[in-house]
Amino acid sequence: MNIKVNVKQIGARRDKISGEDFFIKSVPHTVEELITEAVRTCVEAYNSRMKKGDSAEPITDEDIRDMADVGKIAFGINYAGTEADEKTAAENALQAYEDGLFRIFTGEREAGGLSDSISLSENDSVTFIKLTMLSGRMW
Repeated sequence: MNIKVNVKQIGARRDKISGEDFFIKSVPHTVEELITEAVRTCVEAYNSRMKKGDSAEPITDEDIRDMADVGKIAFGINYAGTEADEKTAAENALQAYEDGLFRIFTGEREAGGLSDSISLSENDSVTFIKLTMLSGRMW
């Protein structure tokens, strides 16, 4: 099943959100299943890139400038040489969701708790929002 995952483009010159195609093997019926399927797809892609021994595509000068604006330039290289573990990654993602580190929206509606049911169709829009904890001084 293909869904559209909304991705924020980094960089000061092109701050925009675009829908990227994202393939999941089975249709999720709960938030927990959606997170697990998304993690499985990402872990498979990561491990396959690592086996090939190269990054997804060459980095352009514009990409480097955009990453520098954000504060981190990454080349997509796994220096540890170990594959990601799907089970551990899924457990971490589920715990992060329970802890409120990110939220999921399907269309314009928040997904809710892990056991809440969701209904996704082909090419539906899904947004993962990472919540940033702000810290500072109290005056």
